[in-house]
Amino acid sequence: MNREYLQKFAKNLKKIRKEKGIKQDDFLEVEGISRSLVSMVETAKSDITLSKLKIIADVLGVTPKDLLDF
Repeated sequence: MNREYLQKFAKNLKKIRKEKGIKQDDFLEVEGISRSLVSMVETAKSDITLSKLKIIADVLGVTPKDLLDF
C-alpha cells in the first residue's frame, strides 16, 4: 500500500467533505459506508474499493475523479 497516496487522498476527501458541509455522521444512512470507514479513510488508516469510492463521491455530489484529483 502506498502510504503517501493514501494520505493525499485522505486529505482531499476531508477537504471536499468539509467544503460541502457534510459530516461523517451523514454517511450513517448510506448503505455500505459507515462513519467509521470514512474516519479511517480520512486518516489514511484504511483503503477503499472503487465501488465505495463511487458511493462516497455520490454522497458528496462530486465525481470519483474529483476525489482522486490531488
